[in-house]
Amino acid sequence: MGKATGFMEWDRELPDRRSVKERLRDWREVYENWSEHQAKTQAGRCMDCGVPFCNSSSGCPLGNLIPDFNDLVYSGDWEAALAQLHATNNFPEFTGRVCPAPCEAACTLNINQDPVTIEMIEQSIAEKGWSEGWITPQVPPVRSGRKVAVIGSGPAGLAAAQQLNRAGHRVTIFERDEVVGGLLSLGIPHFKLEKTVVQRRVAQLEAEGIEFRTSTWVGRDYPTDQLKVDFHATVLCGGSTVPRDLPVPGRDLDGVHFAMDYLKQSNRWNEGAEFGPDDTITADGKTVVILGGGDTGADCLGTSHRQGAVETRQYELLPTPPTERNAETNPWPQWPMTLRTSSAHEEGGIRDYDILTKQFNGEDGKLKSLTAVRVDWEPDPNGGHPKMVEVPDSEFTVETELVLLAMGFLHGERGGLLADLGVDLDERGNVATDSNFMTSVDGVFAGGDMQRGQSLVVHAIAGGRRTARGVDAWLMGQTQLPRVIGYVRGGV
Repeated sequence: MGKATGFMEWDRELPDRRSVKERLRDWREVYENWSEHQAKTQAGRCMDCGVPFCNSSSGCPLGNLIPDFNDLVYSGDWEAALAQLHATNNFPEFTGRVCPAPCEAACTLNINQDPVTIEMIEQSIAEKGWSEGWITPQVPPVRSGRKVAVIGSGPAGLAAAQQLNRAGHRVTIFERDEVVGGLLSLGIPHFKLEKTVVQRRVAQLEAEGIEFRTSTWVGRDYPTDQLKVDFHATVLCGGSTVPRDLPVPGRDLDGVHFAMDYLKQSNRWNEGAEFGPDDTITADGKTVVILGGGDTGADCLGTSHRQGAVETRQYELLPTPPTERNAETNPWPQWPMTLRTSSAHEEGGIRDYDILTKQFNGEDGKLKSLTAVRVDWEPDPNGGHPKMVEVPDSEFTVETELVLLAMGFLHGERGGLLADLGVDLDERGNVATDSNFMTSVDGVFAGGDMQRGQSLVVHAIAGGRRTARGVDAWLMGQTQLPRVIGYVRGGV
């Protein structure tokens, strides 16, 4: 806890966001820095709640000891707070920026007050650690003689690799893209996560002895069979990369793109890559329609603003979420199914709900407009999922030159590496594993979204840590790597 009466004395306070006018002129992160005094005050709001749901399975998937590091921040012992945070979370500067903070939703204060600002406190602890030089490479004193391949350098792969390396194994990360970080580097826009934040952590992992092989697609550039020759174990952390498509008339028109293709190109462009005019996906001077109301859609929204879109609309098939949770159907400490407004929504654009896209219209192969209808959701008398019904005479057409499909992801890519290895898949198309995260193939493990399905960065880190523990136990017959207490394997 922080101060015993802190939650009664101080209100929840977030760092200021830079003005919309200022931040739309650049790609820097949206939030201003917190002062040390502000962070300590907010940590002091952590109450002596008895049962800290924030670090339970309904809160933090990593099992972060949140009351402990809040108390240390409030007391001014930042270095101890960093050690406490690193004990459960390899990359708190990532979760402190891009995690939706289920810990805050489960905070006991959130029953009838605003929760503790846990996410920003995490970020503050991590940034204090970097600025003070407390975060340094930790090279294992003894090597085990075992070699492990990690496929994929997203948050799950990086977490698994760091844990396995610190257990003494020689770890090589294979990444098919040209940069390390997965969606941290290529999927999340700079205004939410500047890439220097990722690069400094990658540099730490390299200094600890982890080898990175970028632009290396296992199964294409590197033979899958060679994994068994070169390594004692393999960890699959390739993510859930197959996007949900929208197979309606006009889908093949030039101007209809998957959201991740758009975001990846934008991030590459911001890092200096160049694209030809026929290959460039840009919102500059266009009316943009984003299909999907989640985080990826909001990332597309903020990106289109910065690229100079004339107008941006974000459509969602489902109804408008309520502004407050329903205490009967969605009680605390469950994740609140409520309307959320991101920094991108604050910057502009039109949000609309209950919209079903029927077709894309074009001329000479190029997108010109989108046709959609309004829908209603009729309750199932038997208690099942509501039934979608089109509203009569509600069809409308919107002129647009760029449509971005941000409707989520289905599973990992089934061909190539997974087919070569012959691993079993579960009913949702994810890689099936046992309780130690080993697949149906001996010595091949899986973690993160490839094993769990599309989820959060914090789940990916937790999954990577949990998988590393299973690998170490299999290689050595025992393991000293910590358990991930808050991690739940099933669901999304």
